[in-house]
Amino acid sequence: MPLAASSFPASPSLVDFAVALPVVLLVAYGIAMLLRRLFGERLSLGTATMTLIGVLGVSAGALISGLFIPGQRLWMPSTLLLATGASLGLSFLVAGAVAAVRGTSTMPDAAAVLAAGESERREFKETARWNVRESRKDPRMELAVAKTVAAFLNSRGGLLVIGANDAGEAVGLERDLQTLRTPDHDRFELWLRDMLSTSLGRNAAALPRIRFGTAGDGVVVCLVQCRPSGKPVFVTQPKDGGSTRELWVRVGNSSRALGVDEAVDYVARHWRPSVASFVLGRPSGA
Repeated sequence: MPLAASSFPASPSLVDFAVALPVVLLVAYGIAMLLRRLFGERLSLGTATMTLIGVLGVSAGALISGLFIPGQRLWMPSTLLLATGASLGLSFLVAGAVAAVRGTSTMPDAAAVLAAGESERREFKETARWNVRESRKDPRMELAVAKTVAAFLNSRGGLLVIGANDAGEAVGLERDLQTLRTPDHDRFELWLRDMLSTSLGRNAAALPRIRFGTAGDGVVVCLVQCRPSGKPVFVTQPKDGGSTRELWVRVGNSSRALGVDEAVDYVARHWRPSVASFVLGRPSGA
């Protein structure tokens, strides 16, 4: 004789756990997205890492509620508020600390970088807009800068110095500045961000840190520091009346575009997903 359904009483604790788990993940994910939008590029931790921190905050809040407030239950408003508040507080604390550390970190010394010379993770560009040989503004110079930045982002990261020649001599930014309506460093950084946004996309253009440093006799150069990107960055450039997208990477001390087959293989290897990359919020190939 089959047993009646009432012979198997429901387990409230298991039901609560089954419902609470996805709710906690959604709350933690929402807090992570909020803080990433709030802190922007200053927050170097990935969404997965911030979500995990949010989950720990919910757990801490629920634990405090159960230990110190008599008669508390999981779905009581006071418990939910305390858990959410603890999650938000812990996430904000971690995000603020990470952003503060990154904000106080300084760029490498410009003179020391130039003395070290070009390498797989360092490249010098005499200008970003001005064609020295033809004495005119040239979009090809801009494209060369975009390709170098993309190559660093798609590889192990690196530092681009604008205003220095191949020999590591600081020549300054005057020729580029004279092409701007307002010839100052703030306008130059704004132009550079806009150019990278057009060539690489808005998300990729926000990744590099742009600073100005003095190297040799007070000559000012522009330092573009690139961390490895969490996903492929493609360079969009005009071609035959339309546009084409290419994947650029660093090979030795130069940047190189990959063919279709090479690009597919490189993306599969460089951004191969793993548990470590998910938890740390960064590409496994970096």
